[in-house]
Amino acid sequence: MTNSNGSGLHIVWDWNGTLLHDIDAVIAATNASFAEFGFEPITLERYRDLYVVPVPKFYERIMGRLPTEEEWLVMDETFHRHYWAAAAESGLAEGAKTLLGDWQRAGLSQSLLSLAPHDRLVPLVRTHGIEGHFVRVDGRTGPSHTTKAGHLVRHLTALAPAGVTAARTVLIGDALDDAAAAAHVGARAVLYTGGSHSRNSLESAGVPVVDTLEDAVRAARALAE
Repeated sequence: MTNSNGSGLHIVWDWNGTLLHDIDAVIAATNASFAEFGFEPITLERYRDLYVVPVPKFYERIMGRLPTEEEWLVMDETFHRHYWAAAAESGLAEGAKTLLGDWQRAGLSQSLLSLAPHDRLVPLVRTHGIEGHFVRVDGRTGPSHTTKAGHLVRHLTALAPAGVTAARTVLIGDALDDAAAAAHVGARAVLYTGGSHSRNSLESAGVPVVDTLEDAVRAARALAE
């Protein structure tokens, strides 16, 4: 499939912290998981300064060591129990629904790739009424302590019959891991400051960093020119 404007430009959207404005739910769930082992609550600012994927590495920055397997299982279960209770109340990022509709109406393709569990992701995307804007929606299958690179390889492989190529793909996300995944497959990336990382952290990736999703789409177009 070639887009109607002939550009072939494809956007892969991240979900958590990008299209879904869920950072408050993330902080609350993170602090609930920390409380299981007596750690002090973390602030949003400190979270954004320290966050890294895979998540056990993030916990290592807080704890001074990697969590044991038993600790990880408890913290991961606690995080997800609290997060999913709060995520249902989280809204889309400002302008997200309009941008998705405009992109589709322009004859351009877009998909969604998240490290959220696939069986949890799809119903939540559907609840927000945006599922029809995407040619494909993929969540994580397998362990939660993973990075996005392998998932992006599989995502783009599934999209290849539709004419999507890594060289004409821009991943829009909120994490350094998004930029690393894009580089891994030969795609471009734009990073958004509304989610998990501070601007300083994001700028270390050497890709465009923006404060709004509207600017992210604008940057994606510029990268494709």
